[in-house]
Amino acid sequence: MGESLSPWTPSCNGSIRVELSGHRTTSDSGALLLREALDNSGMIDALDDHLVDHRDPDRVRHSLASQLRTLVLQRSMGWIDLSDTDTLRRDPLWQLACSDARGTTPLAQDRPSQATLSRLLTCLGRDDNIDTVHEGLLRLAVWRLTSLDGGERPEHLTLDIDGLPIDVHGHQGGSAFHGLYGARIYSPLVASLAETGDMVGGLLREGNAGPAENADTWIPHLVRRLNESTGAKVKVRIDAGFTDNDTLEALEDRDIEYLGRLRSHTGLQTLAAPHLKRPRGRPPSNLGNGAMTWRTKPVPGRRRGAWCWWYKSGPMICCCMPSFWSPTSASSTGRRKRSWRFIASAAAPKPTWAR
Repeated sequence: MGESLSPWTPSCNGSIRVELSGHRTTSDSGALLLREALDNSGMIDALDDHLVDHRDPDRVRHSLASQLRTLVLQRSMGWIDLSDTDTLRRDPLWQLACSDARGTTPLAQDRPSQATLSRLLTCLGRDDNIDTVHEGLLRLAVWRLTSLDGGERPEHLTLDIDGLPIDVHGHQGGSAFHGLYGARIYSPLVASLAETGDMVGGLLREGNAGPAENADTWIPHLVRRLNESTGAKVKVRIDAGFTDNDTLEALEDRDIEYLGRLRSHTGLQTLAAPHLKRPRGRPPSNLGNGAMTWRTKPVPGRRRGAWCWWYKSGPMICCCMPSFWSPTSASSTGRRKRSWRFIASAAAPKPTWAR
């Protein structure tokens, strides 16, 4: 037990030598590096200090901090199901990486079970803890933003809003079968920063919730919190499912700048039809674009701009925004350059009615 075996050299490359050992081994050594980063961030300590733990202290076997580490580290390493913790129950690395103890003491300790971690998720979702979790997400995002630019906080941020269906295994309360995904799901909203990809908020919704349900109240609340935490001017980028009138009016009433993709619109397609035809001569090599505006009803005086662009024979893409803003680019590369750039137009485009 524990003896070393003769090394083996693969025939494809003689400079490689593989040594086998009978010692207890692991394939997840990167978890120790993640533990180091997690400790340096201070996230676990902050959550441990502010979360409300309703368990009887005399019966606690696994601290809140060790369970939080287990959840974060296992998911980061690709072990996404709670049941995976039973698979890793005797893995020495996971015993060492997630424990509060030092030395070899964790090797003799049991790891939290699937049922224990399930109760932890219930604890995190309680009304007296959910705000703490959201604040933790926001602090991490701000910490990363400031570390990327020498401690300087950005002046502008772009907030991406998306729907994220989550499959459920069973008939949990609030879940429902969704025909589009062919599964029983929850239908939460998630918000992330376009500049870094960091998630800054989430809203759990029932599985049969409409795409924009609750978006008109949740998005402005999140923008306000993000603005208070960073001091940056926050713009919102939304998909076609969120460009309903209630959501857009909620953003406009609070002077929140937005860019939203539109669903297929007969009126806009008709107005853009002349521009979609190929001109005489050589095919155009550059991106073509057209601009149209329409006035929403029944609110008088409210106007939004519809900006459409297309490439050769590709489909037309339409987005909407307040009429005094226009996008300067339709695409970008690199994670830090994913945010839309906005400029104030010298003059609003000529109004065109679209019904």
